[in-house]
Amino acid sequence: MKRIENKISRQVTFSKRRLGLLKKTHEISVLCDADVALIVFSAKGKLFEYSTESSMESILERYESYSYAERKLNANDSEPKQNWTMEYPKLMSRIELLQRNIRHYMGEDLDSFCLREFHGLEQQLDTALKRIRARKNQLMHESISQSQRKVNYIKISRGPRL
Repeated sequence: MKRIENKISRQVTFSKRRLGLLKKTHEISVLCDADVALIVFSAKGKLFEYSTESSMESILERYESYSYAERKLNANDSEPKQNWTMEYPKLMSRIELLQRNIRHYMGEDLDSFCLREFHGLEQQLDTALKRIRARKNQLMHESISQSQRKVNYIKISRGPRL
């Protein structure tokens, strides 16, 4: 097997193979009830991703915790510098993922999204909006209660009117 030299043929093959890979990824997730995450970068650096119902972040966090635990078992604590060099790429990829998610939440970089990804993003935004509204309502109720206590305190401190 070797690299396709013709740029157009290479791009067409990439597109077809990527779609096939996404289809197979979806199939294994549905048929086997598996959590799956797929990340593909094109030669130009464009990102294509797929994740099952659980979010990409949760799957990556699970992967990181498993790989971290495995490295912990295999690593010697006598070389802390090596641990830092292993940690840096992980943190940089986490930063990239978070920045990309922020762009998605802001409605940017959505060109490569499929309907399923839009649905997942919409669900995440709905959940966040519910949390925000709940917190806002909680603060409003606390503020009202505090104001009512102040009014009651003022009434009590003035004493009965004659």
